[in-house]
Amino acid sequence: MRITVVRALPGSQALVELDLEPGATAAMALAASGLGGPEAQLGVGGRRVGPGRRLEDGERVEILRPLAADPNEIRRRRARRLMGRG
Repeated sequence: MRITVVRALPGSQALVELDLEPGATAAMALAASGLGGPEAQLGVGGRRVGPGRRLEDGERVEILRPLAADPNEIRRRRARRLMGRG
């Protein structure tokens, strides 16, 4: 089955097309791609998945980057700033 593994970093991106056996997992695709270590966070279809997630033909595994900031903290700061302008 055809699987694509992608990693996007600021200023660069990598894409690896793989032909894996049916029943392959996200972790198997990551290992076969050589793009990330076992601690990498993974996604399929824009949703976070675990390494044991079984893949289907044609799926794309995304290597997720850590968030630059906590979304909840960003919302709190924005609310404080807007309330101060009140």
